[in-house]
Amino acid sequence: MFDKSVLAARLASVRDAVARIRSVLPEDAETFLADRTAREVVLLNLFVALQDILSLATHWLSDEGEVVPQSYRDVFRLFGERGVIPLDLAQRLASAAGLRNLVAHQYAVIDWQRIHEIASLHLGDLLLLRDLENTLSRETFQFLAVEA
Repeated sequence: MFDKSVLAARLASVRDAVARIRSVLPEDAETFLADRTAREVVLLNLFVALQDILSLATHWLSDEGEVVPQSYRDVFRLFGERGVIPLDLAQRLASAAGLRNLVAHQYAVIDWQRIHEIASLHLGDLLLLRDLENTLSRETFQFLAVEA
């Protein structure tokens, strides 16, 4: 059974991360590029939100008896294939897993323009779960996009 305390903690963390991003993100990329603190706060909180969503997904998949994929991209894809989230959202989150890996493992230089674009235009894909407090069946496992 899906642990409701895990759900509540992860949801609170995702909400907080989105709020932190919104609180420091300048509208224009030039200001963002010049502000190291804003860049670091945005990047860290994108990472935290993605990691928390991944933790929720892997926890749910495991509880459902699924073999949890080795790659984070595949975790999101499987989440979509099982009907937990829409397939198009699963694909976008699978792409976001690449950003999570880039930040975690420092595979390459961060493209700050791209980070600003993601934070400005795609925060809606960092989802808040709802309707899970009372029941955790597949039918009620719904996601609510954060209003951008």
